[in-house]
Amino acid sequence: MTTYIGTATSRIDGHAKVTGTARYAAEFNVPHLAHASLVGSTIARGRIARIDTSKAQSVAGVLTVLTHQNRPTMASDDSAYKDDVAPEGAPFRPLYDDRILFNDQPVALVVAEEPEIARFAASLVEVEYHVDQHMTDVRQQRHRAFALEPVERLDDNPFAPPPPRGRPEQVLGAAHVRHRAEYYVPIEHHNPMELYASTVVFEDEGRLTIYDKTQGVQNVQRYVASVFELDPSHVRVMSPFVGGAFGSGLRPQYQVVLSVLAALSLKRSVRLVLTRQQMYGLGYRPAMFQEIELGVNAHGALEAITHEATTVTSQHENFYRQETGWSGLLYQSEHARYTHKLARLDLATSCDMRAPSAATAVYALECAMDELGRHEAGSVGASPTMLFRARSAQRPTIQQQGPARLLSAGRRGVRVEQAERRIALDARRQRTCGLGHGNRGVGGAAGTHRRAHSTDGKWTCGGRLRDLRHRHRNLHDHGAGRGRHAGAAVG
Repeated sequence: MTTYIGTATSRIDGHAKVTGTARYAAEFNVPHLAHASLVGSTIARGRIARIDTSKAQSVAGVLTVLTHQNRPTMASDDSAYKDDVAPEGAPFRPLYDDRILFNDQPVALVVAEEPEIARFAASLVEVEYHVDQHMTDVRQQRHRAFALEPVERLDDNPFAPPPPRGRPEQVLGAAHVRHRAEYYVPIEHHNPMELYASTVVFEDEGRLTIYDKTQGVQNVQRYVASVFELDPSHVRVMSPFVGGAFGSGLRPQYQVVLSVLAALSLKRSVRLVLTRQQMYGLGYRPAMFQEIELGVNAHGALEAITHEATTVTSQHENFYRQETGWSGLLYQSEHARYTHKLARLDLATSCDMRAPSAATAVYALECAMDELGRHEAGSVGASPTMLFRARSAQRPTIQQQGPARLLSAGRRGVRVEQAERRIALDARRQRTCGLGHGNRGVGGAAGTHRRAHSTDGKWTCGGRLRDLRHRHRNLHDHGAGRGRHAGAAVG
């Protein structure tokens, strides 16, 4: 019996936060600190034709205005910009050349003695463009989306769709009850409470100490050293506290590159804090279309499922997560087909966001199951209780998922008896519009977690694995304001 359950415990970082002594990336002050402000593009695709910085440079207190034409040297190879969790493709290079890849992309950086001076001077920078036709609407680009290749082994690509099995199209055509629907989730932005910021302290011998808003100090440290071809032992990254990130801080954001550019140019400490509006130009949960088709037999058992997802990525990187495999994890079906397509848009690259892919994919799946239940109940004369029992009894096995697929034995821990009692209680109160009363509905929740993989296909009861080699595929500490006193990295 544990002693900590029910016992009040103070957070390690609680006292610092409630007393205001916790310092975030933009709150580390050093002597002679300069302040930077961004100029963002006003087009979504094209090239910079001309930049006039003369008015900005004439403002008293302005130290420099950096563009792709006068910035310090940066690495010229894509591999140097590949951080630890970068997707396939060519990573974005901040202030590297004249190409515009997305709206509000940084095109100039004004550095001044005070933040107010920098912001004012940034408004004076004039930029002219050669504009190319752009595409930012996933609905218009959907027909051009390309499909990802399914994989048999999780090790080959943990985010690719599972391989098909059985004869789903034929079985769906003969199903007793068949339900097909499409679901859409728009882009969702993290935009956490703490603005993205970097304070770069320029030290003796060109050593850098960087206070950065990030969820991965080691990742940022290696990234900065690589991009600027610096001795890793001369780069230290600190992130003692994070005021929310939810996955947006897993990759280095462009403000850390621009802050280092300014510090190396001036040989002086520099801080850059993004505005709330500029935060929308960072990563986001990609928009998603999901087409799901389900077929059940006369006994209410699920016999076939097809699950097709289309998600958004940028023109220069292929970001995606496991969108369709959740169907196979949560429900057993002998016949299944999974498809995941990517639609390229002229946007910044999408990224992880709380419960990446699960929050959107499971939403669509569970909506489809609920809607199927309504059709099925009317067709077979079953009660919601019977349908719930039949559905939760369908647990997928490792053989049905294919070798080393994503790891769950299905709906573990679903308390059917308790759910039946709740359904029966609400059924007595139901109105003509359906189950539930007032604003409360009736449903169930499901959970599954990808944590490890089996090396020999051995499984224990309840879906637990034995003989495992645990592997951290993605250290997704989503940084919901938790203090990380060990948040430092140095080469």
